[in-house]
Amino acid sequence: MKLDSQNLADLAVGAAFLGTGGGGDPYIGRQMVQLCLNEGLTAELVDPDDLADDAFVIPTAMMGAPTVLVEKIPSGEEAILSLRRLEKRFGRSATHTMPIEIGGINSTIPLLVGARLGLPIVDADGMGRAFPQLEMETFGVYGISGSPMAVSNEWGDCALIEARDNGTMEWLSRGVAIRMGGAAYIAEYAMSGAEVKRTAVPRTLSLAIQVGRVLRMAKAEHRNPFDALLGFLPETLYSYGRIIYAGKVADMQRETRNGFSMGRARIDGFAPWTGAMEIEIQNENLIARIDGRVAAIVPDLICIMDSETAEPITTEGLRYGQRVTVVAVSVPALMRTPEALAVFGPSCFGLSEPYTRIEELST
Repeated sequence: MKLDSQNLADLAVGAAFLGTGGGGDPYIGRQMVQLCLNEGLTAELVDPDDLADDAFVIPTAMMGAPTVLVEKIPSGEEAILSLRRLEKRFGRSATHTMPIEIGGINSTIPLLVGARLGLPIVDADGMGRAFPQLEMETFGVYGISGSPMAVSNEWGDCALIEARDNGTMEWLSRGVAIRMGGAAYIAEYAMSGAEVKRTAVPRTLSLAIQVGRVLRMAKAEHRNPFDALLGFLPETLYSYGRIIYAGKVADMQRETRNGFSMGRARIDGFAPWTGAMEIEIQNENLIARIDGRVAAIVPDLICIMDSETAEPITTEGLRYGQRVTVVAVSVPALMRTPEALAVFGPSCFGLSEPYTRIEELST
């Protein structure tokens, strides 16, 4: 699939939804890729099943606090520099790039890199949503080393990190990203086509496009966009979703700490919802509680959307007074295995509550 402007607009909306609040502002990435299309460049998606087993795929992304992107907009060259540094390290040119997560700007950084370098973009990712830490990827869960990785900034500085494990890689690179101003651009988890097919969450870029299209078409046809979205999800790997709350943002606490956007949102319910919902945030929405009772918990998606427009709201975009609808969605099966939950289940974020699938939580 060669992306056009409408695909790109739909992708930005769908990726913001799947990113469960994180991954950075999708508007910025969309505009950067649109500039490439305006210049006549091509962003081409490739199905993971069509990859040659010996393809050499280097994923590219932004890492750091999404709030920083509001003031520190990338030039587009940073992730390219990181990919080139890894090619030099491996002594081999990349045949493809790919997202590490399907959320916000990180759904579009590989599109930018692919368009600028003439590389196809694999229609898959390593998180199936957005997570705040680099070891929290299905690539690593199923045996791929994230390092060596490259971390670059807008000044052309680049650090090469080779770590003993993926957790150490995250710790070291987070320190580098902080020194680079709280956000940096990376290339990591270099792997073969066969390894992509074994470890990645498939077809999430095209899914994001479909999600954006479903919402857009429902609004154009004066149908309820939430009903349209929830009716569409059972056709996908994200086979279950429901509205778990609706109300007004009554309080928003947010700070940038240790390279992450940390916060807590309180939403006061509209009828028929009663009580108050609190959502804990570490770049992404991690857990939603209604009067202390768990309503949804990581890794399942917790998506905050504007009640009037059905536009997904990123965590840095949450504001007091917004009327919002909270949608919870199940994640694909490979993200619910014991191995996966050991890497990005609730305990990995310091949450005391056990993982309970959204299908099993009461409304």
